[in-house]
Amino acid sequence: MSGGKGAGHEGTDSSRAGTDAREASRADATGTAGRGAVPGRRSRRLVGGLRTRLVVTFVVVALISAVTATALAYRDARTAVLRRTQDAAVNDVRTRVTAVAADFDLPPDQRSLSRFAAKVSDGLGARIVVARHQDLVAVSDSLADTEARITAELRAAVRAGDGARFQRVMWRGEPYLVVGMPVTYADGDRRSSGLEVFVITDLRAERDDTAALLDSVRAGVVPVVVLAAVLALLAAGTVLRPVRKLGRATRGLAAGDLGSRVAVRGHDELADLARTFNETADALQASDARLREQEAKARRFVADVSHELRTPLAAMTMVATVLEEDADQLPPDAARAARTVGAETARLSRLVEDLMEISRFDANAVRLNPAETDLAEAVRASLALRGWADRVETRLDEGVRAEVDRRRVDVIVANLVGNALRHGAPPVVVTLGTAVAADGTWVTVEVADHGPGLPPEARERVFDRFYKADAARTRSAADTEGQGSGLGTAIALENARLHGGTIEVGEGPEGGAVFTLRLPLRRTGEETR
Repeated sequence: MSGGKGAGHEGTDSSRAGTDAREASRADATGTAGRGAVPGRRSRRLVGGLRTRLVVTFVVVALISAVTATALAYRDARTAVLRRTQDAAVNDVRTRVTAVAADFDLPPDQRSLSRFAAKVSDGLGARIVVARHQDLVAVSDSLADTEARITAELRAAVRAGDGARFQRVMWRGEPYLVVGMPVTYADGDRRSSGLEVFVITDLRAERDDTAALLDSVRAGVVPVVVLAAVLALLAAGTVLRPVRKLGRATRGLAAGDLGSRVAVRGHDELADLARTFNETADALQASDARLREQEAKARRFVADVSHELRTPLAAMTMVATVLEEDADQLPPDAARAARTVGAETARLSRLVEDLMEISRFDANAVRLNPAETDLAEAVRASLALRGWADRVETRLDEGVRAEVDRRRVDVIVANLVGNALRHGAPPVVVTLGTAVAADGTWVTVEVADHGPGLPPEARERVFDRFYKADAARTRSAADTEGQGSGLGTAIALENARLHGGTIEVGEGPEGGAVFTLRLPLRRTGEETR
């Protein structure tokens, strides 16, 4: 070059913003699509158990960590590779252009400009070189399409600046690095000579290198996730083992095994929980033992008192019977007193008998004596024995036979019908039939009255011992049927359960209370108590 030589300056990243922005948008779009492929909401069934939740949490954390590490590694590796490549390219271009421009004369013609481009290209490993001087353009490879790869933005930056500029571009789906620099005179003011040089470098090798790195990192994600799942299973087993033991002990305690305990190991929160459970179970067992002891004492007391009352009651009953027989020969006041004593003595005798019957149930001392029985005949006999045949309407299916203890069925019918006669309103209807259910065929004896019925709170407690639905009612001296102690329905229910049946209470369609005795038509086994 006449009067000077070319010199290059340090390159900057100011002109690559447009291409980098396009690449960043493409990367963001890819990342968004990848994230969209991950389900945002897990099925409740998959995360139902604690073990599953722990494993899923471990795997998700490991997956997020692996993906994050992969993205960071890819970004850093790509940045390092591209920076190294572009720095090397800028330095090579600066050095080569400076060396070739030293012997280049200005102004050039087309031939000399083409030789200049070829020399620069030969020294850069046959990269495509474009040399421009005013309206002249020379390309080291005449068949290469360079216009689309050298952007107007880069040309303007080179023309306006005094140093090398570079830009990464995508052309036909392939990445390229374009380095441009002006050639300046070597005199003191370093004026631009008007000669501009652009060098196009293929970045496909660098792209393949970073892609291979990304693939290798991706391949490592699967083993990391599998390892995380295995570790999660091991951790879940370690954590949940004492929880399962505590669950088994709790279920045993709920099932009535008050001796259920959990071995305490360690000093962590689970050990504190096991220790608290054991203390609670100890307190519950001690409380249950005290309650059982008190209940046993109460039962023994009732049984002993009832037994001790039988002898004096027998004597009182005999005397009261004699007085009632001679009441007509006594003065009116004495006769009334004699009859009252007889009635109350009979009531007391029945109460003692009921208490002793309840005591036998509590002590599991009752035995069932079943026999093939015609239930219609048994119901009629029970009503006739107590003189209720004219007061009760019966609707009895004939031929219903079942294996029952006839004496206990008589007690049930007497208690239910007597209760309806005392507290209900006529007509009292007794209905015998059968019912087929999913659990077999049942005999049903329904006792219905047309009185005021029972309120819901009374229906819930009507079978409790000594419970009276009408607390304000009083007993009359004429009530000699022995009903009114509050034990009748309780005894009836115990006898029904002894047969494997039950008694239900409800409200009739026209009002009144309805008690329904349900007994199995066929006994499945010997039931004794």
